[in-house]
Amino acid sequence: MSKRPIHHGVRMGHIHLKVADLDRALAFYHDVLGFDVTQKMGNSAAFLSAGGYHHHIGLNTWESRGGSTPANGTTGLYHLAIVYPTRAELGDALERLMHAGIPLDGAADHGVSEALYLRDPDGNGVELYWDRPEKQWPREANGELAMYTHPLDLEALLRAAHETPHA
Repeated sequence: MSKRPIHHGVRMGHIHLKVADLDRALAFYHDVLGFDVTQKMGNSAAFLSAGGYHHHIGLNTWESRGGSTPANGTTGLYHLAIVYPTRAELGDALERLMHAGIPLDGAADHGVSEALYLRDPDGNGVELYWDRPEKQWPREANGELAMYTHPLDLEALLRAAHETPHA
């Protein structure tokens, strides 16, 4: 077993989800959240991205067409997380969710980030968040991170969406 830490340049890649209904999943990830469809494979799979990347999200019905939401108490994906570049863009995401009538499971200020929690149409957990600049992260006297969970001011987040120009 290696005792060496993983290389600092390693990063998470895309997520690929099994969905029950491809059109319903596309309505959420494309129509509501705004990801671009980069490729669609008939009615069985689609790939979506932000900013022209080949894909950040893969969706397929290969083993799950018409399937049900995973039951509570089972293992699997807790949530996928989508990082927004600014607080204003996260505020825009909140506004999109509200306009689409998609409820939040929760919203939190973690000190290092602000996050919205919800479910996609297949019941998968989704976290939408933005990271504060590292120099603003809360720390203990010894320098260790001191993350927390406080309520997120959703009204202030919505105001940020309108006070700052979007990309």
